[in-house]
Amino acid sequence: MSGMNIMESKLGADAAIYRCVVPAGEPWIREIHKGQYFRIVDLGGNQAADTLFYNASDYSDRYSAQDTIREQKNLYLTTGTRLMSSAGNVLLTIVADTCGRHDTLGGACAMESNMVRYALEKRHMHACRQSFVKAVMEWGRGMSKRDLTSNINFFMNVPVTPEGKLTFEDGVSEPGKYVEMRAEMDVLAVISNCPQLNNPCNAYNPTPIEVLIWDRQGA
Repeated sequence: MSGMNIMESKLGADAAIYRCVVPAGEPWIREIHKGQYFRIVDLGGNQAADTLFYNASDYSDRYSAQDTIREQKNLYLTTGTRLMSSAGNVLLTIVADTCGRHDTLGGACAMESNMVRYALEKRHMHACRQSFVKAVMEWGRGMSKRDLTSNINFFMNVPVTPEGKLTFEDGVSEPGKYVEMRAEMDVLAVISNCPQLNNPCNAYNPTPIEVLIWDRQGA
């Protein structure tokens, strides 16, 4: 199921209460309050933004790829998708999307998977799991690598073959494309701006992303 649903936002960047450019390969972590709007912009095009979401009042209640896919009956995420938690709560809703399709099956790259998928000498290369661990450890508040769970790969193209296999393909995003979400509860967002160089998820050239937040009355 492709499920591409292109929709532009009515929110202007000048009205955002928070803006931050996240360099390629770097992590980002911040709470987003209920009713706020959260946008991730693919500045350079074809850049995967690996993202985790948690219930801000209970980190054990976190984004669930399985529940999200079952709820919407679609493998891919786009405008209208409700991002479900492991306890059945709606964390955020995608309200605008100019890319049209995002992956939640491919997972996050790790040093170990780089070694297994590509070559032994690739094990030293930086990976998203390291960025996630760095972010949650610096955030503290009882979080550790044990809290890492299924993630979303915004802007990443991971088609599912008729045989049920995943393939990593060139991205469907372009410079300036974005995805925007409304927080349905207080959430903690964690991003690893993917450093992967061994497959086309970043067009073999990782680039920065920008994150923006609008206050609830800005909608």
